[in-house]
Amino acid sequence: MANLEQEIERAQTCPPDELIDFVYHRAPEVLLALLRNPNVDDAKLCLLLARKDLPVEFLVGVGLRKNLLKSYAVKKALLFHPRTPRLIGLRLLRDIYLMDLVQFALSPSVSVELKLQAETQIIGRIPQLPLGQKITLARRGPGRVASALIAEGHPEVLRVALENPFLTEAHLLKTLAREKVPLTVVQSLCRHAKWSQMYNVRMALVRNPSAPLATVLAFLTELTVNDLRELASPGIVPESLRKYLQAEVQRRMHTPKNYPNLKS
Repeated sequence: MANLEQEIERAQTCPPDELIDFVYHRAPEVLLALLRNPNVDDAKLCLLLARKDLPVEFLVGVGLRKNLLKSYAVKKALLFHPRTPRLIGLRLLRDIYLMDLVQFALSPSVSVELKLQAETQIIGRIPQLPLGQKITLARRGPGRVASALIAEGHPEVLRVALENPFLTEAHLLKTLAREKVPLTVVQSLCRHAKWSQMYNVRMALVRNPSAPLATVLAFLTELTVNDLRELASPGIVPESLRKYLQAEVQRRMHTPKNYPNLKS
């Protein structure tokens, strides 16, 4: 016990050249004592925070000391630490730079809650971003962020976002389900080599009044009879399209069963 007390005393008072002796110390009490040492600078603290085995008490101690969190490097290191408590992580997100937020949101070790909060922070900043940063986000950001950029409808950003490797069909369906979807988004999806081939995206495009009629008509032969009937119900699509849906259902009903496109 006396030995531990001596180590604690030394940790909180030792000069800068001796601090390295404590960076990999195992005792939580000694590590916490380091936080009271005025000679611990940002570099030493970040070196400590690079340890994945740090006790939670130490991380909480860093998170509660405003003087330590004046350093952006310390904030980032604390946020990215896999053992940082949830509430501290949520508080830190507000102060993290855009592309660091992107990196954090894409990290596989981040909890779903923190990931969603990071994405929400990014999306909230989108309206104020210059075009160049939006394009970078469209290319490298999480799928939910790419989807938010797609919803803005800027042609240059849209083109890049549709190729985002994290973008999913579910993201696009949420975008297409919005009350007002820019015409450029609908037209781009109708022409896109990958997304226009996906069944649920085609269904969403058929429902969208902005979709070009010629494209929608080309999709009809690929839809099931049950879906055609549902879409042909009153009030789902414009009347001008509804008659084509009804005609397609009738054609299917009178087509021999070996017809290649007959679906139910």
